[in-house]
Amino acid sequence: MFESLTDKLQSVFEGLSTKGKLTENDVNAALREVRLALLEADVNYKVVKSFVGRVKERAIGVEVMDSLTPAQQVVKIVNDELIELLGKAAPLNTSGQPPQVIMLVGLQGSGKTTTAGKLALRLKKSGQRPLLVAADIYRPAAIQQLQVVGQQIDVPVHSEGTDVAASTIAKNALRLAREKAYNVVILDTAGRLQIDDGMMRELEQVRMIARPADVLLVVDAMTGQEAVRVAEGFNVRVPLTGLIMTKIDGDARGGAALSIREVTGVPIKYLGTSEKMEGIEPFYPDRLANRILGMGDVLSLIERAQESITEEDAAAMEEKLMGGSFDFEDFLDQLKQIKKLGPLSELLGMIPGMGKMTKELEPGMAEDNLKSVEAIISSMTVKERRNPQLLNASRRRRIAAGSGTTVQEVNQLMKQFRDMQKMMKQMGIMGGGKGKKRRRGRTGSNMMNMFGGQ
Repeated sequence: MFESLTDKLQSVFEGLSTKGKLTENDVNAALREVRLALLEADVNYKVVKSFVGRVKERAIGVEVMDSLTPAQQVVKIVNDELIELLGKAAPLNTSGQPPQVIMLVGLQGSGKTTTAGKLALRLKKSGQRPLLVAADIYRPAAIQQLQVVGQQIDVPVHSEGTDVAASTIAKNALRLAREKAYNVVILDTAGRLQIDDGMMRELEQVRMIARPADVLLVVDAMTGQEAVRVAEGFNVRVPLTGLIMTKIDGDARGGAALSIREVTGVPIKYLGTSEKMEGIEPFYPDRLANRILGMGDVLSLIERAQESITEEDAAAMEEKLMGGSFDFEDFLDQLKQIKKLGPLSELLGMIPGMGKMTKELEPGMAEDNLKSVEAIISSMTVKERRNPQLLNASRRRRIAAGSGTTVQEVNQLMKQFRDMQKMMKQMGIMGGGKGKKRRRGRTGSNMMNMFGGQ
């Protein structure tokens, strides 16, 4: 989402890094470019003015002008101010007597129903017992969609059709939650415009009966500054405790994410990162600031991996790698695990220093290489995957024809795979507890090179 903004800011900072000591004119020129970059990213004008003013006040101070690394100090100041702009991490309000109620509100089409399922799955994985509630009485399709989502993630859904008032549905859902010991109730309310007085009164009634611990506005990042106006309108009628921004994996310019907390005072709690049920993550201002400035986001990458890969699977795979018994069957399993984490170009961008490398690749090249590798391995027989030494010239020709690739590509994959096996076997022989982290890092780097076509 922030790709264009990141490119522009990095260009500004690279220009500063070519200078030795910075003058006030250098700082002013750089901040003019930062201001333009933020405005082009659709950040609210007042927010841009305030942000640049704070950065300038600090950047022309002694801490920068007398520094041995003034350009780096400016980057640090911009990073600090971005974090300040984005606010603090705000978890769900889980204190209080169960059942805790989470009420989702927003415009129609903002992604509330899918987000309700994502939240329920996340809470379920953390040991909670969530109950989804279909409180959208105006769209039978929304009720059906929530039921499908509930079946998909194995979470119960309470619905009473479209002929019962939303406030009554909420009241009955709370009674059911107490009877069945569900400790979190997620209300999926109908989409409405913040200027629709009748619909907003209905929300107020639901809120009065349900007494939610959290009222979360689901906003579409693609709507830009309109998302800020929507948040302001809802916050007046139904005081919000947090925001969930969806579709941040799209091509939105990102200005809403940088403006909405400053303008409304309401914290962002979650980001919708993909259409998959696992595609939601807590909002951490420092991590997003790092992404915007091209510094990567290793912690989020690790958390995604931990959610998708169990410790037992990781230990078993490491043992195979260290013992040199890692084969193409295992490699195919790893490819499938990596695909669960999100688009490869996005994952590479979360690794410090690799974001720039992904921009040098042609669009979709990393994903295309991954698909080619998967196609080649899938064209092997099970016996060939488990015994790569069987892959003679005639078998490789057959595999190339079956995977829609060339013999040269098959040979390249074989060479890279053997090199990785050899390296990991050598690391295993070296042993030593301190080496484990280094080995894992090198393995990841080697696999990323294979995907990137390096």
